[in-house]
Amino acid sequence: MTENEIKDGKPLAILAYFPIFGTLIAFFLNADKKNNFTSFHIRQALGLWLLQFALGYVVGGFDSWMISTSFWVFFGILLIYGVLNAIAGKCNPVPLIGEFFQKIFKTLGQ
Repeated sequence: MTENEIKDGKPLAILAYFPIFGTLIAFFLNADKKNNFTSFHIRQALGLWLLQFALGYVVGGFDSWMISTSFWVFFGILLIYGVLNAIAGKCNPVPLIGEFFQKIFKTLGQ
């Protein structure tokens, strides 16, 4: 990835991490340009948001503030990690699950 490609894709990459609508907006705005940096972060953000929806539903069923708080802290840390990487212009996958998101969404943004 070139420095110019990272610079051009940074605003949409950051936007992708904001609630799911940001991911969708970044996806559609990136459809014409096909910026690899933006596509990487869209895949990461989409995976995080889908995981949050799926696990949030399950965690909510436990009706325990300790479990819920732990989940939200874990999810928040992963989200902040992704945003900071987008701001810094890096393509580091989020810990534990980022590589998995890249594999299952590999056709997204190409």
